[in-house]
Amino acid sequence: MSSIGKVTEEIINRSPFLREALTENLINVSALARKIKPEIEDQLKKPIKEGAVIMSIKRMSPGYYHRINLKIKNFMGTLGDFLVRSDLEDFTFENSPTLTLCQAEMMKLLNDEQDPFYTFCHGVGESTIITSLSMKEKLQEVFKNEKLKSHTADLASITIKLPTVNTEISGIYYFILKHLAWEGINIVEVVSTSNEFTVVVHSNDIDAAFSVLMQLKKEGKEQ
Repeated sequence: MSSIGKVTEEIINRSPFLREALTENLINVSALARKIKPEIEDQLKKPIKEGAVIMSIKRMSPGYYHRINLKIKNFMGTLGDFLVRSDLEDFTFENSPTLTLCQAEMMKLLNDEQDPFYTFCHGVGESTIITSLSMKEKLQEVFKNEKLKSHTADLASITIKLPTVNTEISGIYYFILKHLAWEGINIVEVVSTSNEFTVVVHSNDIDAAFSVLMQLKKEGKEQ
């Protein structure tokens, strides 16, 4: 038979964001108890007191979200160098039988450039290229017969060097993107490899994004 505590925890665990906010003491427990009380009563098939729900919430152990949050904060202090690039442009093309041939041609042209920024992401129905402004004319010429779905200019990026253990810790990308979102920074694109994580933002957001990431790294070192 289900208890008030068990049902309360099941309801809260359905939302990782809610459980995380409780761990950080960002939730008004009384207000949350009032909100979920009707659902608990519906599952238990009997009326219950609001105080019983409040006590059930307060008795919940910090659990997984508390442990993983501490691990991620410690990890942030071990981040490597940040590399900032400006004057980037984003092109998204509809996939076609000739798109990969264009991509191969672009790769040859990149050999003649000094340290260009170039990423290619092949999706199910479309592919996105983010590249330096200096490559724009060459790219437009190579892909002139492809269907351009979107183009965004005046972008910048921050590439974060990640320790190799990043693949063993869940929630790292979420933790970074969450803090950027809280500051109202719009993420245009995200690019990742095994040990690098790149966020692409509008140029006017790059200073704020850099400050957020530096603060996370600083706080991680202080843990």
